[in-house]
Amino acid sequence: MAAHPPKTKIVINANKRLQNLKEAFEKNYGEAPLFYAQAPGRVNLIGEHIDYCGYAVLPMAIEQSILAAVTVNDSKKIHLANTEPKYKDFTVSSEDIEIDKDNPQWYYYFLCGVKGIQEHLGKVPLSGMKCVVDGTIPASSGLSSSSALVCCAGLLTMEANHKSLNKVALAEISAKCERYIGTEGGGMDQSISFLAEEGTAKLIEFHPLRASDVRLPEGAVFVISNCCVEMNKAATSHFNIRVVECRIATKMLAKARGLEWGRLLKLSQVQTELEASLEEMLRLVAEVLHPEPYSRDEVCKALGITTEQLCTDLLSPNTQHGKTLILLPSGTRI
Repeated sequence: MAAHPPKTKIVINANKRLQNLKEAFEKNYGEAPLFYAQAPGRVNLIGEHIDYCGYAVLPMAIEQSILAAVTVNDSKKIHLANTEPKYKDFTVSSEDIEIDKDNPQWYYYFLCGVKGIQEHLGKVPLSGMKCVVDGTIPASSGLSSSSALVCCAGLLTMEANHKSLNKVALAEISAKCERYIGTEGGGMDQSISFLAEEGTAKLIEFHPLRASDVRLPEGAVFVISNCCVEMNKAATSHFNIRVVECRIATKMLAKARGLEWGRLLKLSQVQTELEASLEEMLRLVAEVLHPEPYSRDEVCKALGITTEQLCTDLLSPNTQHGKTLILLPSGTRI
């Protein structure tokens, strides 16, 4: 049975970061926090950009994290502040949470987590909250700062409303609700943020979600360098275009082998339907897909769909305007 997130009592004065966060909270709101919630970032060891294809990945959590201080009230308002001055404060009604996909500010990622829990609970009224967030994960650096923020927000929303879910459920909800801001991830980032354990990486598999320990070599040191080039996944189409290309490649392969391609979304589903090995799948990809970019018309002709169906059913909102699609490299993400 999946475990629930642990709750621990801590001595605030013994932790400089917590002490600083407590002081920032008191300065901002004039009262002490009721509780704290934390979610770590991650680094991926094996399996880049294959979780959204349904394949297993091997990430591990890192020490850098999102940490939030919280109080609860009956105001039906959610007040958000950040210890980093460049991130603006934000206030919203807990009864009317809207995510602006065209303006991916930090607080909208936070509200993805809140909204996801609210919808999971049946859109019940949520308690009002005052929160101050502190992050040590470099933003937009590929270490899942945004997903950790979504996870932390979901976790603290559960606690603030006296609800309880296990880690697997929280990871699945967080993966789904991050899509409110437009990011079509596969679930790796949220899964490791909730399922990580000290001293081990995790082999994370999907459908159903499960995690297995992969012990790290004793004394091993992992050096994570930051090139300082930022990439906000929700602010550009760079991430989602890969997801879309894999989705279209899935349907092209499925149709070529006479499968019910309309219901298949992930390359792993095609492999399962065909009972094929990885080697057989790679041969299929090389046989069906050509290395040159596909035009929209070529995709529509191959699948027997209209341009409108392509835009509505296969493309994401921020990939609507691309002229070509590169399917062969995407199809080899197995």
